Amino acid sequence: MINVEDWAEIRRLHRSEGMAIKAIARQVGVARNTVRAALAADTLPRYERKPAGSRVDAYDGQIRALLARTPTMPASVIAERIGWEHSASVLRARVAQLRPLFAPADPADRTEYQAGEIVQCDLWFPAKIVPVSPGVMVAPPVLTMVAAWSGFIMAVLLPSRTTGDLLAGMWHLLAGTLGAVPKTLVWDNEAGIGQHHRLTVGARAFAGTLGTRIYQTRPRDPEAKGVVERANGYLQTSFLPGRAFASPADFNTQLEAWLPRANQRVLRRTGTQPGLRVGTDAAAMMDLPPVAPSVGMTDRVRLGRDYYVRVLGNDYSVDPSVIGRFVDITAGLTTVTVTCAGQVVAAHERCWDVRRTITDPAHVTTAAALRQAYRSRSAAAIAPAAKAGALVGVRALSDYDDLFALTTAATTSVTTVAEGTGRRLEAVR
Repeated sequence: MINVEDWAEIRRLHRSEGMAIKAIARQVGVARNTVRAALAADTLPRYERKPAGSRVDAYDGQIRALLARTPTMPASVIAERIGWEHSASVLRARVAQLRPLFAPADPADRTEYQAGEIVQCDLWFPAKIVPVSPGVMVAPPVLTMVAAWSGFIMAVLLPSRTTGDLLAGMWHLLAGTLGAVPKTLVWDNEAGIGQHHRLTVGARAFAGTLGTRIYQTRPRDPEAKGVVERANGYLQTSFLPGRAFASPADFNTQLEAWLPRANQRVLRRTGTQPGLRVGTDAAAMMDLPPVAPSVGMTDRVRLGRDYYVRVLGNDYSVDPSVIGRFVDITAGLTTVTVTCAGQVVAAHERCWDVRRTITDPAHVTTAAALRQAYRSRSAAAIAPAAKAGALVGVRALSDYDDLFALTTAATTSVTTVAEGTGRRLEAVR
């Protein structure tokens, strides 16, 4: 068999130079029949070896029958059913070759995005590299949002994946970075957003305030939000390596400084930079609502004698002067604020750790003053006891008779008794 170079030379000499087969065979150094075969072949010469066969060929019919009944049957179960006792890799290769003949295909179409239509959302979890307290490293979630048409990436580190924090993160990115509201926000089945095609109450209220729609994809369907999935991979490989962070705030500061450069790269999907297309994308979206949506964690409790409120696993001190009254708690991404009748009675930086106690020294001072005042009032309410040997005034009994008007009644009673006694004595005589 000749190689490709000889085959091409034979055809050139015959077609371009007009040489005879005998001359071509003498010049190239091959047999005349080889020249004739090369001239008759319209395709490249290719060596084809007859397959030697495999040991699994004898089980081919049984494998096909099992796959026809159950296309998803694992290769290990097939091996047990057919009594396969040889190499497992050989059987797995044959099952992988035959399974597509019986299992229905699930193709993923290419999606064409329109400007202003969709922003895809997802959570990215880096390693435990963010310190939240001395000696404590955590891996909090990073909310990633990508405008599908332009490919513009937005991201922020969140304290948790609760509903309030997810909504606060979305509002932070939409209002602070994008400046517009898309027609659809695409999520997977994140529990803080909703599950089983039913959104949480907070997510429904958020979508209603913004006038948008939150769409949740089917389970195990990453192709439905492939744009944000690729963005998560890009963050993992391009932002994270070689970085160290002093706090969650430092993480967000470095991420915010890096994202503009990330949005300057040219996307193969669009052929241009996301930063250049995001203006057109945002212009096709809706305006921000006139009233900001309710985000974060909110609660109302009655402040007890222990002037602390529990917020997402941590205890925060409150001004003790409002003990016994209802207080409203609002926990944002960075702060925890407590109000009573519209007045701020506590403001703390949010702690991203758990089982911590955050105390304002001013609240401790106020509590000490209130405690001292309470003890003083209690002592004044109790009359002091008389000391041993002290002179105690004695009131005459007639004073009580005069007080209760008993003098006249007692005199009349004595007179009546005396007269009755006299009459009895005279009767005896």
